[in-house]
Amino acid sequence: MWDFIQDPIFQITIRSLYISGTALLLSVLWSLPSGIVIGMKTFQGKQLVKGVFNALLGMPTVALGLILYILFSKSGPLGFLNLFPSSQAIIIGQAILVTPIIVSLTTSAVESVGPEIKDLAKTLGASEAEASLAVLRESIGGVVLAIIASFNRAIAELGVALAVGANLRGNTQVFTTVIAMEVNRGNIEYSIQLMVILLAIVFAITILTNLLQRRIK
Repeated sequence: MWDFIQDPIFQITIRSLYISGTALLLSVLWSLPSGIVIGMKTFQGKQLVKGVFNALLGMPTVALGLILYILFSKSGPLGFLNLFPSSQAIIIGQAILVTPIIVSLTTSAVESVGPEIKDLAKTLGASEAEASLAVLRESIGGVVLAIIASFNRAIAELGVALAVGANLRGNTQVFTTVIAMEVNRGNIEYSIQLMVILLAIVFAITILTNLLQRRIK
C-alpha cells in the first residue's frame, strides 16, 4: 500500500519541494524586511543598492554554484562545516540565489504604494511599525508575486544543486539534476516524466496563488 513512498520519482519530488521550500523560507527572513526598508526609506546610495540587487537578478546559477563549491569544499574556507556535498548546501545556495528576486520585487511593490498611505496611517496615530504594516498590506500582491517567482526560480535551477549537491542518489538528487543526468544517459522518457511533474508543480502553485490573491482583494 505504501510502496509509492519508495518510488524514486516520489522521493525526488518530496526532496525537491523540501529543499526549495526551505530555501525560500530562509531567504524571506532577510529579503522581505530588506525590500520593505529599501522601498520605504530614503537614504544616500539607495539607487545604487537597488541597482545592485537588480543586476543580481540575472546571476548565472552555475557561477553561484562554483563560488559555493570553492567555499564549502574540503579545502575551502568553510570546509570545516562539512556541508559539501549536502542538501543543506543546496538550501543555502538557493536562498542566496532568490534573495535579489524577493528584495527587488518587494522594493518595487512597496514603492508603488503612494506615500499618502503611510502619512494617513501616521495621522491616525499609527507608529512607524504600524504605518509600515499598512504599506505592506497595500503591496501584498507584489510581495506574493516575489515569493512565488523566487520558489519557481529555486526549484528550477541546476547550477547550485549540481555544484554543491553532487547529485547523490537518495540524498541530494532533485528534479533538475536527475533530468540532466538522465538526458545524458539517453533516458529521455524518464526525463520527460520528471519534467512534466516539475512543470505541473510550478503551474499549480502559480494558479493557486493567483486565486488566493483574488480572494484577498
